[in-house]
Amino acid sequence: MSAPPTAPTVTPPARHAGVSALSLAVLAGPMSFGIAGPALILGEVAGGLGVSTGEATWLVTVFGWGIAVGTPLMSGLVGHRGIRGTVMISALLALIGAVLALIAPSLPVLLLAAAAQALGAAGLTAIAMQLADSPRRMGVATASLAVVGSVSPLAGSLVSDLLSWRVVLALPVVAVLAVPAVLRQAVRSAPPPGRFDAIGVVVLTGLVTALVAVPHQPVAAGLCAVVAATALGIHLRARPAGFVPAALVRAPRFLGAAGLAFALAVGNFGLIYALPVRLSELTTWSSAQIGVAMVWPLLFGGALSWSVVAASARMRPRLMITALAATGVAAALAAAFTSWVPGLLVAQAAASIAAASGQGVLAVRATSAAPEEHRPAAIGLFTLCYLLGTAFGPAVVALTAG
Repeated sequence: MSAPPTAPTVTPPARHAGVSALSLAVLAGPMSFGIAGPALILGEVAGGLGVSTGEATWLVTVFGWGIAVGTPLMSGLVGHRGIRGTVMISALLALIGAVLALIAPSLPVLLLAAAAQALGAAGLTAIAMQLADSPRRMGVATASLAVVGSVSPLAGSLVSDLLSWRVVLALPVVAVLAVPAVLRQAVRSAPPPGRFDAIGVVVLTGLVTALVAVPHQPVAAGLCAVVAATALGIHLRARPAGFVPAALVRAPRFLGAAGLAFALAVGNFGLIYALPVRLSELTTWSSAQIGVAMVWPLLFGGALSWSVVAASARMRPRLMITALAATGVAAALAAAFTSWVPGLLVAQAAASIAAASGQGVLAVRATSAAPEEHRPAAIGLFTLCYLLGTAFGPAVVALTAG
């Protein structure tokens, strides 16, 4: 058995220590509005745009793509443009996406809005995780994602009823409220020597795009993913310290943490989109009632995750990882084989606990495996793997349901 972990090595520069935990939560949490907010209103979106519900699901897929691509990209920009520059770029993208969401006349424009918002939200969330200097503060950032995600389906339904489904799609812009606090604490810094690895960015973006499309076009996207992965492997040999550091790709601890985070996210976010359909089949509840029923297991899981992440520093890593994996598997099995409504809600709570806790616990483990100079890249690539699950989960549900 591994020894209990010592103090975490994820320590950002001291000049950022003044950014409060509340600011970290506001910076990170609203991204979940884009992931889970549309869960109960896709039918309204489809009706408003004159498309099918399946086509409207592309909004969630594109948002998942945007946060998956944007997280390592914005984390890389932190190393080259600093916190201030990256925050301002991310906030601008979030604002542009929100405006487009409010006025988009068609699905293609709305997809562009989702992509812009996702890139901005990914940057702001990545910065929040960069500034988390302990398991407790990391737990605040990741728990905020889970807590906001827990109320997002219900909040989306209520906001749609009171205002419009368009406002729901613009909710990730709330994260911009924390930008002034970050800008007050962050200082300007000179960019590091060396060229920005543009080729690495392009290759990784191609790989992520192909992976996100796999549930929709398995053969074509799968072949593209193989080609992109091969190109990335070749590029790593040519530039091992580039945008994707070879040291991370070859680190078993990093790969194991990222892979488990991806699996837990697929289960959790897939269930978030599958559960409303299942509950509508088993009950006579309205969309609002289903949203209320889903809040409690999701909120319980998100709130409890903060305690789990904070306590992980005092537990054996292998025991914690085993518990997370077992909880995720148990949740998936329960959701697949039970028709008992309370059992389904318990399964959602377990999936939420596993995914939200796993994001924080495994992020600390993944970044502790990286040299200090690769820490921004480690956070970005780890979060990329987790967020790929937010794109895969709903897409797999839509594919199997259709």
